[in-house]
Amino acid sequence: MGIRGRRTGQALRMTQPAQPTGSRWLSLMVLCAGFLMIVVDMTIVNVALPSIRRDLGFSQAGLAWVVNGYLIAYGGLLLLGGRLGDLIGRKRIFLIGLALFTAASLLCGLSFSQPMLIAARFIQGIGGAVSSAVILGMVVTMFPEPGERARAIGIFSFVASAGASIGLLAGGFITQAISWHWIFFVNLPIGLATALVAARLLDADSGIGLREGADVVGAVLVTAALMLGVYTIVESATYGLGSLRTLGFSAVALALLGAFLVRQTVARNPILPLRLFRSRNLSGANVIQALMTVGMFGMFFLGSLDLERILHYRPLAIGLAFLPVALAMGSLSIGVSARLIMRFGARSVLMAGQVMIAASLVLLTLGPMNSQYLRDWLVPLLLLGIGGGLAFPALAILAMADSTPSDSGLASGLLNTSAQVGGALGLAVLATVSTSRTGQLIAQGQATAAALSGGYHFAWAIGAALVVATIVLAATVLKPQLATAPEGSIEIEEASA
Repeated sequence: MGIRGRRTGQALRMTQPAQPTGSRWLSLMVLCAGFLMIVVDMTIVNVALPSIRRDLGFSQAGLAWVVNGYLIAYGGLLLLGGRLGDLIGRKRIFLIGLALFTAASLLCGLSFSQPMLIAARFIQGIGGAVSSAVILGMVVTMFPEPGERARAIGIFSFVASAGASIGLLAGGFITQAISWHWIFFVNLPIGLATALVAARLLDADSGIGLREGADVVGAVLVTAALMLGVYTIVESATYGLGSLRTLGFSAVALALLGAFLVRQTVARNPILPLRLFRSRNLSGANVIQALMTVGMFGMFFLGSLDLERILHYRPLAIGLAFLPVALAMGSLSIGVSARLIMRFGARSVLMAGQVMIAASLVLLTLGPMNSQYLRDWLVPLLLLGIGGGLAFPALAILAMADSTPSDSGLASGLLNTSAQVGGALGLAVLATVSTSRTGQLIAQGQATAAALSGGYHFAWAIGAALVVATIVLAATVLKPQLATAPEGSIEIEEASA
């Protein structure tokens, strides 16, 4: 082993966490409980939308704003939330966001009119963005030792990825058994308990402070750019990707983003220091996160439509159908992926997971229209869960590898922003492509069911191609991380830089 490897190993061993080991793992559980509540809420609402439409008299276009209002606030404020955590303290920001989310959940459950529900969902999105933006940064800070960090990020990634399946299950059960109001009321005891425990258990951090003044202009520009960008993406489903409205709003959003980047080069205390992008791992990981999330989002969204419209599954059955993804992802994320990362390195594990995700989407693409769950869905779903359980923890480790304690909140928010904005944009594209392909097949004389299935399969093929592209990016852009041999010695993967 070379001098560099010995010095790195000594530095890792000398870094001691501020909290005792047991307390740190309890803190992680508290953070994951809060994050799970937020992630579940993103999908639990989808199942209840028909009931909400009937009770409050929503039109189809108005009903979309129950989801879109949340997405615009969430996607637009992740980056700002992460940087605020670095500046004034991540624990403080986490608790503020949790309080906002819980209070807004109460308002959602009590809603008796359309404007009230949409406004409450927007506030929910603000709270969700502010609290979730800093969680990964807190995890990285709490677990400086590579092995423990890999295990902690694995657990976090499982919660982030499996929450979608849990939301579908919970939404179907609660809506059918009680009413749609209770999908929001269940957040109250969880949010209050999490906030009380977090306030006592999490270590306080003061942040780096607002020395020389915060970049208010930069904050306004980036928040406006992201919110307008997400709004344009979600509305493109109504107006079309090539419409004048969509292109016009996209141009304004890009202009705001450009002004923000210019501002970051001259601001004394920039909200997004551009020096962060000198890290190949951070830059590459964010691009990979955005593209890979498209494939995952497309699979869940279009897969749900396929199960509902082709196989005629009810909401609860759809949630149960996706359960293998959560189970496979959980079995790997909690422990197994961490050991593999320490043994083979994060980049190798990431690429193995990417291959499995791509294989899952290829199998779905090649599957028949008249599919059977056990024959045509189970194996792709298991592959998707295994691939996600390997890829997402490894990707998070690579993305956060070069971040300093003063920038970890920002790096965390940036990675979440890449997933949400990239996923939303990609899903809009896949949904449009799928609809267009379905229209072409109907024009050619195919039955509606066959045309719908053809559209879904075509979109999955595009998702698979994007995941393959991320494999190439991982192999050529990302730098390998430290891998620990079984006997505990430090080895360094052969650098590809």
